[in-house]
Amino acid sequence: MNKNRNQMKITKADIIENIHDEESKISHENIHIVLNSFFEEIKKALGDDRVVELRGFGTFEIRTRKGRERARNPKTGEIVPVETHGATTFRPGKELKQIAWKLRG
Repeated sequence: MNKNRNQMKITKADIIENIHDEESKISHENIHIVLNSFFEEIKKALGDDRVVELRGFGTFEIRTRKGRERARNPKTGEIVPVETHGATTFRPGKELKQIAWKLRG
């Protein structure tokens, strides 16, 4: 592919427009409300330390990243301590894995 990554990205506005094109009975505003509510529910569940499983798409969860005494700031090279903290992870589902597998094959 000759396109750079910025030309290949899709934004929330693009998703709203694509859904509106396919199902024109739903207004942009209503699609926006539903999509934002969907994202808020995911964030709320993760904030409550729950796993979010979207069958066929993937699973979001918070995993604990162990702290370290001697991490390095990549910008300055300075050695800094890093506390134990949570990190959001995503594991793609079977269907998404199959799409990705075919894409670069």
